[in-house]
Amino acid sequence: MLRNLIVLVTVALGAATGAVHAQDQPKGGPVASPPGAAVYFIDIKDGATIPTKPTIHFGLRGMGVAPAGSERANAGHHHLLIDTDLPPLDQPIPNDFNHLHFGAGQTEAEVTLAPGEHTLQLVFADKDHIPHSPPLYSPKIRVRVVEEGAAPAAASAAPPPSRRHPAPADAKVYFVYPTNGGYVSQTPIIRFGLVNMGVAPAGAAKANTGHHHLLIDTPVPPLDQPIPNDFNHLHFGAGQTEAKVTLPLGVHTLQLLLGDENHVPHDPPVMSKPIKVTVTETGRRPRPRKSKRRR
Repeated sequence: MLRNLIVLVTVALGAATGAVHAQDQPKGGPVASPPGAAVYFIDIKDGATIPTKPTIHFGLRGMGVAPAGSERANAGHHHLLIDTDLPPLDQPIPNDFNHLHFGAGQTEAEVTLAPGEHTLQLVFADKDHIPHSPPLYSPKIRVRVVEEGAAPAAASAAPPPSRRHPAPADAKVYFVYPTNGGYVSQTPIIRFGLVNMGVAPAGAAKANTGHHHLLIDTPVPPLDQPIPNDFNHLHFGAGQTEAKVTLPLGVHTLQLLLGDENHVPHDPPVMSKPIKVTVTETGRRPRPRKSKRRR
């Protein structure tokens, strides 16, 4: 009898504890995340020493990466929190110096940090920048930032020129859409074509593969160094073959450049010819104005 009573009390306490944990589970937004999904830092650990311009690689398990505004099941994009706590997890993540958005679908980014102690944390969010439910966020880690000259040599992500991977002589990258001289909207979906090579995510070292980079209104960068990651150099390190981008109204130059697992162009480089597109509010050629006929 006493033994049965002990078992009943133990079960009741366990159920109560589980209920408390369930209540403590933070709630996210309206979009669900699948069981087992997780976001994490690939190459930076708690207590690490890093340079003032580190390239931070974002890890994701159980979900896919899609640009902001792109409505796809089990997908979202990364946000990096610097020196701040988690924001409300059922609201859009702020966009400021402490909350960096990577809405182009980046799986890594070069950031600039002042020397000293900092905290970093990753949060994954849906097309509207709202965390999923349950929300995906990494543990907050602490890092020490030092000047470039004082950082360990291993922290440098730039391989020497001899590390460039060979590309087949007949490999080509090209725009499926848009075409040279075409008209597009302010949020076009750019489609990438690739011939005689394969697509592989950043960090995946496979022969005759690479991932796409879109150059916007900028010349080709140095071909023996990692391609920059900024508003003029968009990385698609998840292996995307298309992406929704945002462009201001007017004429723009676009060019594709394939990079290896370290974002370094191949040898010879696999890049498209630059094309010019005109961004209009309708995405179509403006209609010519009708001239008034003189009487």
